[in-house]
Amino acid sequence: MNGSWPEPVERVAAFLRDAGAEVRIEEFSTGTPTAAHAARAVGCNLKKIVKSLLFECDGQPVLAMVPGDRRADARKVAAAAGADSAVIASPVRVFEVTGFEPGAVAPFPLPRIERVLLDRSLVLFDRVWIGAGSTRHLAGLAPAELLRLSRAALLDIAADD
Repeated sequence: MNGSWPEPVERVAAFLRDAGAEVRIEEFSTGTPTAAHAARAVGCNLKKIVKSLLFECDGQPVLAMVPGDRRADARKVAAAAGADSAVIASPVRVFEVTGFEPGAVAPFPLPRIERVLLDRSLVLFDRVWIGAGSTRHLAGLAPAELLRLSRAALLDIAADD
C-alpha cells in the first residue's frame, strides 16, 4: 500500500489487491492525460494503450475500452448495449458515474456501471496499459486479466477508420 497515492489511485490499488491481480500501478512524472501522452510515458505503441470511454446508452452508463489509436464506434457500442443510441458522457457525468476524472478513468472498480465492453483487437498483445485513477498513473496487465477484472464483453466496438 502506497499511502502517498491520490485516493482514486489507492481505490484501484485496493481493488487489484483484493482481486489477487498480477498488476503493478506505475506513476509517470510526465503525466498521462491522453493516450498519446501515455504511450510516450510508457514507451509503447499507441495501440497498447487502453482508452476507457464512458458512453450514455439510452441513459445507462456503459464503459467502452478501445485501443489508443482508434475511436469507439457509437453505433457499435449502442448495439452491444442493446440501446437505440450511444453518446460520449460529459466530463461531469464521467466523474459522477466512475469517480475518476476524464483522462484518468480506470476500468475498475466501477460499481455504478453494469456493462463494460472491450474491443477485441486489444487481446492481440501480451500487455496493455490502462488508466489507474489519475492522469499520472497507469497499470500494465495482460488482456486476459483486464477481461477478468473488468468483467467486460469482448466485441468489435472500434471505428473502422
